[in-house]
Amino acid sequence: MRHNVYIYIVVMAIVTYLIRVLPFTLIRKDIKNKTIRSFLYYVPYVTLSVMTFPSIINATGNVYTGAAGFIVALLLAFIGKSLITVAGCSCAVVLILELIF
Repeated sequence: MRHNVYIYIVVMAIVTYLIRVLPFTLIRKDIKNKTIRSFLYYVPYVTLSVMTFPSIINATGNVYTGAAGFIVALLLAFIGKSLITVAGCSCAVVLILELIF
């Protein structure tokens, strides 16, 4: 059985288009519900976190070194350090732990 790749591309284009257009066509008024507004406010952050977190953990040869780098980055970011400091320190921790292990 031979599959036509162009059919797959067209179907995916239609699905992607509908996902982007339906909210604009169905929701025309301002959303006044606080729960829905707060949910929609955090959706981009959650999506970015869900896509990034597994990559952080699995980026190194060892899961524990990736987790250690993530914890260091999280703590430094929570303290309020700059992006360069957070990235540099977490990379340094991962490098040191990779050399040890």
